[in-house]
Amino acid sequence: MKGNGRRVVLGMSGGVDSSVTAWLLQRDGWDVIGVTMKVWPQDCISRAEDKCCGPTAISDARGVAHKLGIPHYVVDESDNFEKIVIGYFASEYRAGRTPNPCVMCNEHLKFGNLRTKARSLGADFIATGHYAIIDHHADHAVLRKGTDSRKDQSYFLFSLSQDQLCHALTPLGGMTKPEIREIARELGLKVADKVDSQEICFVPGNDYKAFLRGHLGEGEFHCGGIYDLQGTFLGDHEGIEMFTIGQRKGLPGGSPKPRYVVDIDPETSRVIVGDEDDLVRAAFEVDRASWHGGEPSRPLRVTAKIRYAHPGTPAMIEALPDGRARVVLDEPQRAVTPGQAAVFYDGDRVVGGGWIVRKKEAV
Repeated sequence: MKGNGRRVVLGMSGGVDSSVTAWLLQRDGWDVIGVTMKVWPQDCISRAEDKCCGPTAISDARGVAHKLGIPHYVVDESDNFEKIVIGYFASEYRAGRTPNPCVMCNEHLKFGNLRTKARSLGADFIATGHYAIIDHHADHAVLRKGTDSRKDQSYFLFSLSQDQLCHALTPLGGMTKPEIREIARELGLKVADKVDSQEICFVPGNDYKAFLRGHLGEGEFHCGGIYDLQGTFLGDHEGIEMFTIGQRKGLPGGSPKPRYVVDIDPETSRVIVGDEDDLVRAAFEVDRASWHGGEPSRPLRVTAKIRYAHPGTPAMIEALPDGRARVVLDEPQRAVTPGQAAVFYDGDRVVGGGWIVRKKEAV
């Protein structure tokens, strides 16, 4: 989409993707303003140093903005990040679910609060460096997979509303990572070879257990027992927050076959273990469903991704009352994890998605 002098606020993380996005928007005639969200409270600055939206990121974003000749602002979102993203992250583990904080951050901060900031700066659009395609039409927008299948991030944007999509730009959607880095090198940007983060931005070393211990405190964990599917007590545990579906480490030994976490019951604080075959599910439900193009009035054939790294599998979905949907998989899948997002595709188009619920929560 050409800018024709229109103003856009770009979320700048200090990485190569958002930096090249700034140049692409300039090239296409947009009046670009760079904004970096500071999401780290002052007492967490040391562990945020090299993280997304940490001090180094802010410095790198400011340097790129200066080189490209665009204004750059820093917006303090640390309180909202704590309440909306980190609070959600901790509460999901306490409820026996495995969270996906990136989806929440996109929906509420990057495409939510950032858009509010954009309006105050006279901009009708926001832009990000996500690898996803947003096709804009006269009265609606269509979310599609990014061209680079290894980097596609449409999964993380499934919960965006039509209003959010209609006012969002993702110029990198049709490009590949090597192309982006080459552009950055040609522009002389020092972030051209900056390493991509592979972790949850606020969890040092990707050690979520250590993060929860520090964030919640030892006394806030829901301790209980570990049981097999027959109800046999196998041992104690220090908190359901320490377990995820499919986990193998940290379980009692003495079994002739490997044990895996197959269920977590937040009401009784029980961790249920079983064999690998017990992880397999042929059907499940999601709640808080989001639909692109309207809720389907009849069962719909889709490709379902049950986590970001999942390749997707053929399935039939059916909308249910109260924002729920039932998903029946052509081939049963391992470790369908409560709390994770399941996203539905028709080809490369996102048709909807929702949050996987426990078997016992299904209607």
